[in-house]
Amino acid sequence: MVAMSGGVDSSVTAALLLQRGLTVVGVFMRLAQADAEAQAERARRIADCLGIHFEVVDLATEFQRQVLDYFTGSYLQGKTPNPCVVCNQTIKFGLLRDFGRSRGISAMATGHYARTAQEADGRVRLLAGLDPKKDQSYFLCGLGQEHLAGLTFPLGETTKEEVYRVAAGLGLSGLHSAESQDICFLQGRGLADYFGELPQRPGEFVTASGERKGQHQGIHRYTVGQRRGLGIPDATPYYVIGLDPVKNHVIIGKEEDLWRDELALREMHWTLGLEPPLPQNFMVKIRYRHAAAQAMVSPDSAGGYTIKFIGPQRAVTPGQFAVLYQGDEVIGGGAIV
Repeated sequence: MVAMSGGVDSSVTAALLLQRGLTVVGVFMRLAQADAEAQAERARRIADCLGIHFEVVDLATEFQRQVLDYFTGSYLQGKTPNPCVVCNQTIKFGLLRDFGRSRGISAMATGHYARTAQEADGRVRLLAGLDPKKDQSYFLCGLGQEHLAGLTFPLGETTKEEVYRVAAGLGLSGLHSAESQDICFLQGRGLADYFGELPQRPGEFVTASGERKGQHQGIHRYTVGQRRGLGIPDATPYYVIGLDPVKNHVIIGKEEDLWRDELALREMHWTLGLEPPLPQNFMVKIRYRHAAAQAMVSPDSAGGYTIKFIGPQRAVTPGQFAVLYQGDEVIGGGAIV
């Protein structure tokens, strides 16, 4: 089973598996896409071109409950969510995988730029994609052995340029959609538009020392590290350095106030299912485009984990995921609190 979106990556994934002589079934997930029918039809045309069976699975209700409600709720709680991590764990490699198994399909592939490696004992390791510009292993940090068994990523050892060349060689260039950089359900909209129907809950901009600097229109409009849209004039720019949902405050400061060398994690997930020996040094990414930095990971007294970096990191953001790497292997990940 290949999760097909109508884009170039999933289309080439299906084609590469066919070239290996495998039987391939394409499945499109109907979620919350405004143009879901057009996307499904595009994926269907590609499946027809490849000569494979194609189905549409409606997962919109569960997507609303498990991803969209989490997304909105996180912002209202002063956190910055990562819906792709949650969707991968619960929807794409959860409910969609269950659908495949209900049809007797034990193997699954997607167009992610990541890799897997199976050990002699049957455990599957999750590895970064070889193209550092496209590696998407960060978004897969919530996957465990129940997800990784029978899972393959055919694009993990390729580059985007190679994928486009393969698509052109297969005659798919005019069929697949353009690559999107947006979260799928935003589709070009900003957060202000997405949250447009939420009631306004004005509050105050305050500095870390408590000095009032103006009024905001709701903490869901802000994230740590944000500079634009604050409207607070000063000799040097202000940035969002924290959010307080209890007091309804957006806490602001200067560039130097954005740097932290320690953070706390909860909801920790270990890819191999077992906690490694701790304390231990890992390379840690605190957001997708963050350059992984060396840090000591230790259990804390509250049942979570403390990550202490060798050097300070900019804009540590509650709600985002910290992902631990050892070489190119994903060891685990958890939510920053």
